[in-house]
Amino acid sequence: MTQPSSADSEYRAAARRLCRRRLLTGTAATVTLALGTNLPRPAHAAAKLDPARIDKDPFTLGVASGDPLPDSVVLWTRLAPEPYEPDAGLTRRPVTVSWELASDERFTRKVRSGSVTAHPEFHHAVHVVPEGLSPRTAYYYRFRAGRWMSPTGRTRTAPAESDATGSVRLAAVSCQAYHDGYFTALKHLAAEKDLDAVLHLGDYLYEYAVDAHGGDRADPSLQLPDSFNKETATLEDYRLRYALYHSDPDLQAAHAAHPWIVTWDDHEVENNYADETPDGSPPEAFLARRAAAYRAYYENLPLRPPQQPSGSDLQLYRRLHFGRLAQLDVLDGRQHRDNQAAGDGWQIPTEETDRPERTMLGAAQERWLTDGWKSSRAVWNLVPQQTVLSRRRNRTTGPYPLSMDAWDGYPAARRRFLEAARTAGVKNLAVLTGDVHVHYAMDIKEDFDDTGSRTAGVELVTTSVASGGDGVAKPGDWQTLIDANPHMKFYDGRRGYLLLTLDQRQLRADYRTVDVVTRPGAPVSTAASYVSKAGDPGLEPL
Repeated sequence: MTQPSSADSEYRAAARRLCRRRLLTGTAATVTLALGTNLPRPAHAAAKLDPARIDKDPFTLGVASGDPLPDSVVLWTRLAPEPYEPDAGLTRRPVTVSWELASDERFTRKVRSGSVTAHPEFHHAVHVVPEGLSPRTAYYYRFRAGRWMSPTGRTRTAPAESDATGSVRLAAVSCQAYHDGYFTALKHLAAEKDLDAVLHLGDYLYEYAVDAHGGDRADPSLQLPDSFNKETATLEDYRLRYALYHSDPDLQAAHAAHPWIVTWDDHEVENNYADETPDGSPPEAFLARRAAAYRAYYENLPLRPPQQPSGSDLQLYRRLHFGRLAQLDVLDGRQHRDNQAAGDGWQIPTEETDRPERTMLGAAQERWLTDGWKSSRAVWNLVPQQTVLSRRRNRTTGPYPLSMDAWDGYPAARRRFLEAARTAGVKNLAVLTGDVHVHYAMDIKEDFDDTGSRTAGVELVTTSVASGGDGVAKPGDWQTLIDANPHMKFYDGRRGYLLLTLDQRQLRADYRTVDVVTRPGAPVSTAASYVSKAGDPGLEPL
């Protein structure tokens, strides 16, 4: 059972760390204002609010779980009786929340239970980490505050470290712009059976304005406050935007059905930002904005205590294992990268683009990844990350513009990535990518200019949940991209998600699609399936 004092101390320690950061001169006060002042100290804690006085359902944002280990998993919720109000309808006082974990949906066989404090400094979010659980086991969880009970969530622990049996089944999603359409893909994802985890590969939310009727959702019954009809910039803005997204029933269903493993891309802060370099705002103001965005990200997702933010930094890259079948090295390709060369769109590469010291991951993360590969005992080394690793040309004759925001804009970093995998002896490399709002299946070539060069691994790119609105199976550039990129085996422009099933023999990728997201209810289908055999990298259609 989790002890309240331990959980409270974790939150208070995190709160005291929030404003510690290596800051540019003159930005400390700005970041402090962005994050709030008078963070709690145990000796001066505010009196708790009696949960019995909460007169409206505080669990309007649902529940979630994440980062499964063989013996533990993160459980999340946030209290919000009035989710579209800045204070969520609660006073600036802590609230005690009880939780329970059981091996059955009716909670007749309880496994763990306890209580935790929902602190106002964290917008009344809670992260519970029950430990001592059994590996490869499904559990059910729920929260209570006063007379209110949360929805029930289902989660699952990872296989034991030495387990090389059976299979692992994962899903990958990305890019869920609320204003571009309904999260129909997530409704279908919630109904998928026997998933070990969902990998969210970035752009969980978008910073852009959302009008009263939800943008392209055009829902006349929806009357959103004016506070959503502006770009996010402050901590309050980001918190409200997460409340909007978490209020979506399909997103709630997908969180309640499966544990999630998340990483971010750019829109969780600002489009195409790079480390401390904004896309357009003044640097000092951007650091404050980034600090606010990172804090709201942690508050609203099922992340472990090591991912608590420190000012405008958050340690997001991390490693998880699914027995001996899969090692997941979850990357952060946004916080530590050099600024884009030659702009951040499609540009002809320059000498600056190819500078050997340019980095996508930063030196520390590169070393961490290399060391992890060297010590890996897994059959499959999966790399969930943000932007397309493989080369993409959008014309069949040169000169060739490339996407400066993707790994094409960081060719030296890509060479180091592939060389590290080769040196470490990684035989079954699968890079999992989001960002581009289309499905791709690609072989990763050691030399993309030589179609006969060794295949170093495979890249599986999942399309968006909603970003880009309704898509088509063959976009206008479909033939050009297929002709210009011989390593590209599949390209589909519809919305959806990716299913991965892997065992000792092979990795299978099923590309799931929906035809329409600007209205709800579209069915899901499998557009294509590919396999890569263990020890023989490369994708073949089924």
